[in-house]
Amino acid sequence: MAITVYNGTMQKFGAPDTVIHQYDHWSVLLRPAQLTLGALVLVAHEPVHAFSELSPASFVELHQVTGQIESALQKAFQYDKLNYLMLMMVDPDVHFHVIPRYAQAISFNDRAFVDAGWPAVPNFGQINDTDSATRQLIIERIKACWEHGT
Repeated sequence: MAITVYNGTMQKFGAPDTVIHQYDHWSVLLRPAQLTLGALVLVAHEPVHAFSELSPASFVELHQVTGQIESALQKAFQYDKLNYLMLMMVDPDVHFHVIPRYAQAISFNDRAFVDAGWPAVPNFGQINDTDSATRQLIIERIKACWEHGT
């Protein structure tokens, strides 16, 4: 399934270039600012600005989406914990920041990725520096680990 209209939040986070997987009601994108290795944004397609305003079908699909996110990120990077943060302070479309958490620095593409907030809340002030080539490799690794099916 591929959508051709991307809401403002999806565009802010780099769609269509950062899209990892799309569903009927949700899109999974790589977060360009890699707070931790594999940080994602999960964005609802519906034009609503409150979580409670999503359709029942969106909530049902969310179960499948989160299961596939968790499986893919675990296979790709073996995170220690996973945080879903629904902040929506700047970007009004319903979305989550999906932040894999790591007790130790993790290496990817000859770079060390540090979870500056571990073991407390994610530290949005400390971003792991990446270039477009590294971000593309992260997307490819996650896509390779994505379970395609129902």
